[in-house]
Amino acid sequence: MKLCHSNNFRSGLKIIFENEPYLIESSEFVKPGKGQAFVRVKLRKLLTRQLIEKTFKSTDTLEIADVLEHTASYLYNDKNFWYFFKKNTFEEICIEKSIVGIHKKWLLEQDTCVVIFWNDQPISVIPNKFVNIKVIDTSVALKGSTVNASTKLAILSTSAVIKVPLFIKIGSLIKVDTRSGEYVSRIKE
Repeated sequence: MKLCHSNNFRSGLKIIFENEPYLIESSEFVKPGKGQAFVRVKLRKLLTRQLIEKTFKSTDTLEIADVLEHTASYLYNDKNFWYFFKKNTFEEICIEKSIVGIHKKWLLEQDTCVVIFWNDQPISVIPNKFVNIKVIDTSVALKGSTVNASTKLAILSTSAVIKVPLFIKIGSLIKVDTRSGEYVSRIKE
């Protein structure tokens, strides 16, 4: 069990707080004119991706989390479980639908992603930052309705629904930012 003092907190460090793993997104050491120094920290809960802010005394210590990240390829799903294999060991990983969560709409077969493990159990799946996905359906822009609206809704091959520019047609291949779920560009085939 490794401990870390709060005045050594840095971005990217993974710690155990309230018996759960957290990722430190930012930390600021504050030494006021009066009183004890403290550290203001933004923490991302690795299990739910929730962001919280917390203040620690400069004398506080927390345990460093035993969190590992593995590169894996997405294979397939059976609606309840999602199957991946680790690139380095070729070991198959079975992950519950609830752990994959909202990221399922950005997973394409044979795509690589990062699977995060805590205590040898998968806790999160992070897809690539950008994915190329085919548009399977899109709403038709009516003449005259383009004055105020410059986007329309499109359904992608992974069943995700996003806003796209009016020139995107059914069958187009587009690049999507998985962090925000926004259209980035059209891919020429």
